[in-house]
This record gives sequence, C-alpha cells and structure tokens, in this order.
Amino acid sequence: MTRITIDRNAWLSEALAKVEASGEVALDFSAVRRIDASVIAGLEKLADTAESKSVQVGLHGVNVDVYKVLKLLKLAQRFSFAGDKIASGT
Repeated sequence: MTRITIDRNAWLSEALAKVEASGEVALDFSAVRRIDASVIAGLEKLADTAESKSVQVGLHGVNVDVYKVLKLLKLAQRFSFAGDKIASGT
C-alpha cells in the first residue's frame, strides 16, 4: 500500500500516478480540517480512475466534518476509511 499525505499542491497527481502503478492507495487526511471544491473534484477524479483500474483507495485520519461533506456528496461510499476520527468524533 502506498500512503500519500494531502497537501494543497501535488497530492492529486501523485495519487493518480500511484493508482496507475499499485493495487491500493492510502491518502492521509489527518491534517485536513476542511475540503474545498478543488479537493472534491480531485477526489471524484481519483475515485473514477481507481474504479476503472479496480484499485482500492483508502482515506485515513478523516475528521468528522470532512466525512460529513463526503457523505453528503455521495463520495464516502467510493472510498474505504481507516484510522479515522469519525468513530470517536474528535
């Protein structure tokens, strides 16, 4: 599994490259408190690419507020979640 830290610059291109080369990719969302439209668009593109390649993408360290946005936009079902703050609510 390849783990990628989300930052404002290169995360999407790095994640897409890993999807092309790997069977599973993990994105570290532990430092992410909010997501904007560009991140949502990037996650949609990543999910589309991963599904076409049959690659599993995991989002790790997702906080409750970010998870709620993903859930409302029906993106949560396209990813797996582990090591998250969702269950504890912190």
